[in-house]
Amino acid sequence: MQAVRKYQAPAPKPFAKQGNDMKTSLCEMFGIEAPIFAFSHCRDVVVEVSKAGGLGVLGVGYYTAEQLEVELKWIDDHIGGRPYGVDLLMPNNADAEAHSRQIHVEELPQEQVQFLRKLLDDAGIPRLPDGDTSLQEEVSRITMTKAESLRCLEIALKHPIKLVVNALGTPPREMVDHVHSLGIKVGSLVGKVEHALRQKEAGVDLIVAQGSEAGGHTGTISSMILWPQVVDAVAPLPVLGAGGIARGRQMAAALALGCEGIWCGSVWLGTTQSDLLPEMKERLYAAKAEDAVQSRSRTGKPARLLKSKLTEAWEQPGAPKFLGMPWQTMVNTEPRLRIERARNKEFLTCPVGQIVGDMKEENTVKQVIYDILNEYADTTERMIELVSE
Repeated sequence: MQAVRKYQAPAPKPFAKQGNDMKTSLCEMFGIEAPIFAFSHCRDVVVEVSKAGGLGVLGVGYYTAEQLEVELKWIDDHIGGRPYGVDLLMPNNADAEAHSRQIHVEELPQEQVQFLRKLLDDAGIPRLPDGDTSLQEEVSRITMTKAESLRCLEIALKHPIKLVVNALGTPPREMVDHVHSLGIKVGSLVGKVEHALRQKEAGVDLIVAQGSEAGGHTGTISSMILWPQVVDAVAPLPVLGAGGIARGRQMAAALALGCEGIWCGSVWLGTTQSDLLPEMKERLYAAKAEDAVQSRSRTGKPARLLKSKLTEAWEQPGAPKFLGMPWQTMVNTEPRLRIERARNKEFLTCPVGQIVGDMKEENTVKQVIYDILNEYADTTERMIELVSE
């Protein structure tokens, strides 16, 4: 067996031209050199990952169609023709009222609004200025209607994307067929085997099996258990391992368990290209794995976040009940804006996985990828030596 070639940063040539022998079926599917798929809300991260040989995926979240057009046009102009994708938030079970029309700030549930307002007032965090329209603008984006979501999809399909990933629920078969007709692949995130089987029936091209260690919305099954279960259940459909991956040893583990690549999100938050506040990055570098906690406080669904005084307040006696999605996200909008403007490190939080404990300093996206690949090569060589012995 031949050892995997190591990579050096900066790479003088694309990985494929250096004799890279680690190609998987997903590398072949998308024409990429390394099976590293990067989820990020930051367009700079998406571009840098794709240019380094992986595949960047823009998390659309609550973009309006007009905002998405601007972001994708910027990516097209800077990515140099490299492949990239989009991750669309199209939940099937969201509150029907909230997604049928735009919600005004005055309509938000007052028990939760006043609870959060008093919490921040008592902490000395300034309120938003009178006449500030940013709160209503943010809430309007969160209450994106189904029609607006479909507009975002159609906007995305007009750009040279290679992958559409559905972040919540099973995409309608007609949507999958429409995307396929344009020569674009479809993927879906899952946290259970039964979810993966439904995605396969819907006709998706790949599955992202996300373990409970991941940041954001997660299930309760750890990656080590989930990955091989999903791989076996949906074979021969390719699977990306997600949840708790930021190093080459974890990448090697995912491929050893049958995955065809990895899906990373948290690791990009601390990079040079990340658009997080410097104070938020400092909190990430100081955090331990146990500081990434599951909570319903951000969206109403279980999501892994960096623990802060804001997340802890929802767990205290007397705190109001969590609202459903997207109402919980909407009531958190005002405190998020206030906290970010005050740059209050005690209250700052963001979605992040347990891998945060390994994020110690700022690096470029390219350096993170090369570090992953070099450690993957070292790990593979060690395993080859053990097998040979």
